[in-house]
Amino acid sequence: MSRHAFPPNARTLVASDLDRTLIYSTAALALSMADEHAPRLLCVEVHESRPLSYMTESASRLLAELADTVRFVPTTTRTRKQYRRISLPGRAPRYAICANGGHLLVDGRTDHDWNAEMRRRLADGSAPLDEVVAHLAAVSDPEWRRKERVAEDLFAYLVVDREKLPVGWVKELAEWAEPRGWTVSLQGRKIYAVPKPLRKSAALAEVVRRTGVEQVLAAGDSLLDVDLLTAADMGWTPGHGELADTGWTAPHVTALGSVGVAAGEEILRRMLVRVSGEGAAA
Repeated sequence: MSRHAFPPNARTLVASDLDRTLIYSTAALALSMADEHAPRLLCVEVHESRPLSYMTESASRLLAELADTVRFVPTTTRTRKQYRRISLPGRAPRYAICANGGHLLVDGRTDHDWNAEMRRRLADGSAPLDEVVAHLAAVSDPEWRRKERVAEDLFAYLVVDREKLPVGWVKELAEWAEPRGWTVSLQGRKIYAVPKPLRKSAALAEVVRRTGVEQVLAAGDSLLDVDLLTAADMGWTPGHGELADTGWTAPHVTALGSVGVAAGEEILRRMLVRVSGEGAAA
């Protein structure tokens, strides 16, 4: 079978966030069990010759089965370069959403028409990136700010020392960003500032239009995933992350109790149960 041939259930699409939803850094694994009971892990990302992100081996098998069953669309805030470091198990996805919806990859290649459309929307619906970058530099403190980054000339983020980050600073930044058409999200050691028109659900809607799917399943852990989950017919969130911390949910979204890499495995198992029945996920 071709790596890009239509899966058997081509009318269902799974759009899932990656970091801290399906894949996990060492710091995010949350292996709370005794060492001898820890799950076997599969490295799915290498950066600067070092392993960086993992899934359980069971999760890798579930994802391979899911990608063979439905249209699987990785949906991430990562840049294209960061996304391409990841080697997910199973069928190569026809579509991938990067830069929080700013880039759509088709068979691994950038769809420049889509990116141009998103840039038009940003120009119409949010304050300029330069204004936000300047504000971040002005109000953040080198004592706890570790890095400043601009991603794909679309949004900005800081890498911070969470232990030294002042209480209330992220909330104050969000209040400043709101009237300017920007959203703020704290994920691990990163504080993202993202223009509101730059949404995962916008790129998802384009993929749905192109594929004609009838059902969308989704998963995510952060505030930047709310629009993705809201646009889906059914969704799941892990027991960690911004959405769990804030108690966000929706009638069609299941908030799981599991955390860390175990949550990624449970999300995939629940998705397979939904599309294939209990036997497929056993």
